[in-house]
Amino acid sequence: MTTEAGSSSPLIDIEALGFDAGAHLLVRHALDALMPGERLRVVGAAPGWDVMLAHWCRAQGHDVQWKAEGGEDGDEGDMNGRRYALVARNSRYGRWRDAQQSGHSDPHVPEAVAARALPVWGLAARGAQVEAGAPAFAFRLDQKAEVWTDNAADLYAQAVASQWNPDEAIDWSVPFDLPAPVEAAVVQIMTYMVENENAALIVPARFLGQLHPHYRELQAALAIQVADEARHIEVFTRRIRHKGHEPALSTAGGQASLKTLLDEADFSVASFLLSVMGEGTFVALLQFLQTHGPDPLTRQIARLAARDEARHVALGMSHLLYRLKGEPHLRTRLARAVEMRHDALAGTAGLNEEVFDALILVAAGELTPTAVARGYALVQNLMREMADGRYTRLVRLGFDPHEARELASLHTRNFM
Repeated sequence: MTTEAGSSSPLIDIEALGFDAGAHLLVRHALDALMPGERLRVVGAAPGWDVMLAHWCRAQGHDVQWKAEGGEDGDEGDMNGRRYALVARNSRYGRWRDAQQSGHSDPHVPEAVAARALPVWGLAARGAQVEAGAPAFAFRLDQKAEVWTDNAADLYAQAVASQWNPDEAIDWSVPFDLPAPVEAAVVQIMTYMVENENAALIVPARFLGQLHPHYRELQAALAIQVADEARHIEVFTRRIRHKGHEPALSTAGGQASLKTLLDEADFSVASFLLSVMGEGTFVALLQFLQTHGPDPLTRQIARLAARDEARHVALGMSHLLYRLKGEPHLRTRLARAVEMRHDALAGTAGLNEEVFDALILVAAGELTPTAVARGYALVQNLMREMADGRYTRLVRLGFDPHEARELASLHTRNFM
């Protein structure tokens, strides 16, 4: 594309290339280089090129005028006697005249992430221009205030950097031989952990399918959280089977407790119950197993899983802190959710005695009075640490210390 002397409009010569053979690409790209309202001069030599150009301009919404000798207004050149088109670029043209801008791909650009993601943006990349007439998608979670957290991208990046391969990160060949009752206790705890991690996988996965892709940073963070839980389920199951065992016991009360998480329809409330209350407590349990596990394999598994779970807690806390800034009365709903869950589970046994006893035996390492007494004391201390952790997180979310202590005590006895 050139600009001839004496003319303010650039010139493009499509030569013998017809619009039925790709000439529109040359014209389109030349127009894209101009500002809206600026004009492009077009000449060609293909048979009927002028008719095809006029038809293309009409379809695209560009204004076109025809000039001959004497050039455009104020132009002394005669284009060597050739007829040429003077095309004025529209700001948006063709199918894109009524396109909608869907935010900006960079979340740090002001207003890049919309307060509400429109249904017609659908599956488009954030920042894309979405053609008018695109179908509307029914994503239930389409309000930024209801789902967002400013550090979702950072937590996703941390998660990507922290991914681990069970075959490489864990030494499955490490030798150990536990007393039969202690090995059975490990199997019972791992069985319990698998069903809890099933809930921790399903809850974010369910909301993931309801989240508008416009909020892609949170979408990615939730997706990798689901992948983390799938990996935990795998390694807990492999530990169960490591010495040839099958999973142990699953109680009605434990499953009833987890079902309340799956039944919660509100994203923020579910995040609060799962990540802040449940997974936060689970981190303490995994750290307990990392320290007091009776064999090196269990300790390795607990260490890696605890690191992942701490990141899940951080995502839940970050989201709730973001939402509570603009909606402080949400605390009342969160407190009520804890109370309602406690009341709903009042008739259940909570943590089954098999799991509680298994924790004592795992910490004891052997079935002797002295060891069992030591294990019992350690588990009692674990319960206090779990309650203190819940209290600390609740205070950080802005709950009054007295209310935080009360809510921490009401959390389900099933830990999750």
